[in-house]
Amino acid sequence: MSIQNLGGALGESLGSSLTVRMSGAGGSWSSLSLKPVSSVRMASIFQTVVPTGYSKLQEERLAMVDLGAKPEAGSLQNGYRQETSHLEGRRILDRASRSSITLSDCGDGGYSETEPMLTERRLSGEEASNEEGEDEVEGLGTDVLNMPKESLLAMALQILVPFLLAGFGTVSAGMVLDIVQHWEAFQFITEIFILEPALLGLKGNLEMTLASRLSTAVNVGKMDSPIEKWNLIIGNLALKQVQATVVGFLAAVAAVVLGWIPEGKFQMSHAVLLCSSSVATAFIASLLQGIIMVGVIVGSKKTGINPDNVASPIAASFGDLITLAILAWISQGLYKCLDSYPYVSSLVCAFFMCLTPLWIVISSKHPASRTLLYSGWEPVITAMLISSIGGLILGKTVSDPNFAGIVVYTPVINGIGGNLVAIQSSRISTHLHFHCAPGEVPDEAKGCYYPCRTFCGTGANHRSAQVLLLLVIPGHLVFLYTIHLMKSGHTSLTPIFMSVYLAAAFLQVLLLLCIADWMVHSMWRSGKDPDSFSIPYLTALGDLLGTALLAISFHFLWLIGDQDSDVGD
Repeated sequence: MSIQNLGGALGESLGSSLTVRMSGAGGSWSSLSLKPVSSVRMASIFQTVVPTGYSKLQEERLAMVDLGAKPEAGSLQNGYRQETSHLEGRRILDRASRSSITLSDCGDGGYSETEPMLTERRLSGEEASNEEGEDEVEGLGTDVLNMPKESLLAMALQILVPFLLAGFGTVSAGMVLDIVQHWEAFQFITEIFILEPALLGLKGNLEMTLASRLSTAVNVGKMDSPIEKWNLIIGNLALKQVQATVVGFLAAVAAVVLGWIPEGKFQMSHAVLLCSSSVATAFIASLLQGIIMVGVIVGSKKTGINPDNVASPIAASFGDLITLAILAWISQGLYKCLDSYPYVSSLVCAFFMCLTPLWIVISSKHPASRTLLYSGWEPVITAMLISSIGGLILGKTVSDPNFAGIVVYTPVINGIGGNLVAIQSSRISTHLHFHCAPGEVPDEAKGCYYPCRTFCGTGANHRSAQVLLLLVIPGHLVFLYTIHLMKSGHTSLTPIFMSVYLAAAFLQVLLLLCIADWMVHSMWRSGKDPDSFSIPYLTALGDLLGTALLAISFHFLWLIGDQDSDVGD
């Protein structure tokens, strides 16, 4: 028998009224008449004194405690009492203790610890039969999270503005790269071109991953508590600095190896300079972009904007420009000191590497970042290696004077593709966190993958894929004409060049969106968090596909006779 049925039976057994006679001091008698107690009221009173282990969820216990007399008609709205401010404090306190509930504490074990994050709660047979009679109780105490609703227009506008900002950031990065390719450091240490995509890819490995994790945390309510919010932020920033330092060092090693294999030449001074430049650039750029990213996430939450739509593009809007500018400045400075002060490069590298234990200690204080401190290396390092292969393609292409014009467009096509696929990956991940338990995927994502599954449909993820794909052609047209108006690069904007370039960019994003749909659902099915694992792979594949398709396009244009003509230098 349930608690409510037992309380109702006790209330009915007391009868409609009860009279008690008591004797006074002077021998007189007095009577006390008790009003009738309804079975429903007795059920709620009885449940408040039962040990808390019998409650299914913490929110149901709060609902029963706060259940009072029937409110006045004027205080009701749609049949529910509006006391959100009264219950909000208890709900926040309750979130922290929810993780201590085990299946044995929940009676029949029909609930799991991830259940409060889902949009619909599962009901046992007895609860389902009493669901209609308990609408008021559930309305008062249950804090059910719902996916933020957004129209197609609102989604397009939220994506468009950050997309344009990110695009102009990549255009600026391309223009800077077009200038610094003529500097002494880039001329004599060609491995920097191999290093460049790996370092620019850190925004996908680290910044966009951080943005996706914090966006999901905002949407599922994990950042409502100020203490938990700052623990998440500090832990994730410290984790990102550890990853940036290690990945920066490994990227330099990979650049040295990939540069040595085809030529068979190796200079220790150049290798040390590459390691110092890479580690210092990764550390400084990651710290600056991480602070900006946290501000964007917190600001989006306060203004009511879905951070999934804006966080990833803004993370990349100035990421490429900041990273490339820092890399060029540090590399050129260390190159000038190479002959007169050769020990400077070693000291710079040692200084940033010695800070790593401090960041490890800080990141290990928060459970989420502590877990990723041990398990989050595979996608980051693998993505770095994939981007380095793209850098090898870029280095070989740039070494041919006939293809010097590819430099200014490489950050643009790579950055735009990575930005768009990061938005889609973050949105799919948030959708899975709301609607599916770990290891389970929606019905439409089961079975073999086919491309129409990504774009054909009326769901939120289908519409976002359609919007993102439609942004490719007009967005790249704007960026191409911006480069042309700034008289940057070495390639004229002929109709055939624009057609081939736009075809390469469209094919890149089409492939990335299809891969993202398959990869995110596959990772969720295997129990991995897509926020931490998918975006590094996707942005690295964006770098590789973008560089490869762009190199093929330039070779094709050269073969058919649409050869470079200087536009500006």
